[in-house]
This record gives sequence, structure tokens and C-alpha cells, in this order.
Amino acid sequence: MGCTLGNSKAIAGVGTIFQRWNEDTSQWDKLAEVSSISGPTMTRDFIDVTSLDSTSGYREFITGFRDAGTVSLTMNFTRDSYDLMKADFEDNTPQSYEIVLPDDDVTSFEFCGLVTEIPLEIPADDKVSVNVTIKLTGPVTVNSGSGSAS
Repeated sequence: MGCTLGNSKAIAGVGTIFQRWNEDTSQWDKLAEVSSISGPTMTRDFIDVTSLDSTSGYREFITGFRDAGTVSLTMNFTRDSYDLMKADFEDNTPQSYEIVLPDDDVTSFEFCGLVTEIPLEIPADDKVSVNVTIKLTGPVTVNSGSGSAS
């Protein structure tokens, strides 16, 4: 008799890839040693349109702007990845990024964003890490299959 997980389709994060579009080579470049990714943190504004004519006793709302939010990366410090993120921080032009999940569909999240923070963390008794924050500009596109799966 074998062990089973039932009908779970859950996946582990191991094998997830974070990539940046390289205009020079027209392909995705994988960032090395990303240890965690948080986001996109999408939110939506609501506008209160309650008036004296509102008879239900409840506030009434309509939708406003959407905000794709931020993506935060924690990476082990490597000079190449740090230099790339620092160059994006110095650039005023949004860059294209992609998160690729290790699921059966090879789900990917593509977005444009601006690097807003790249603080180093240098502890006395642990690895040096970089915590990158990217502010997304525009929508997040969810695909099956990466732009490259490289």
C-alpha cells in the first residue's frame, strides 16, 4: 500500500524562477539565488457613492483604479544579480519581469515595474542577502507556460 496525498494540487515553491527581460538578447534572464518572492500584491480602490437617496441603509460603492502593487524578492547576494537590480534601480524606465511557477501548467506572471528598494542585509553570523522591492506599473498577465522556460 502506497502513501497518497488525496486530490491535492498544491505545489511547493522550490523550482520557482524569477526572470528579467533582456532587450539586448530578446530573451528572459534568470536571477540567481532568489530565496523567496512575495507578491504581486494587487489591490483595488472603491469609491463611496452613498447619498441621501440611498434607502437600503447600507453604504454603496463603485470601483476605482486597480493597483498591481509590489513584488518583493529576497536573494542571496551575488554580484551579478545585485548589479542588475541596481542598474534597474538607477533606470527611470520600467523593466519587464516574470515569475514562473513549477506547476504542471508552468504558470507565469509577467509584469512591468520599477525597482524602488535594494537594501543589503549583512549579518555577523549569516549570509549576506538583498531584499529587492519592485513597484508594478500596469497589469499583471497570467499565462500558462513561460516566455522562455529557460
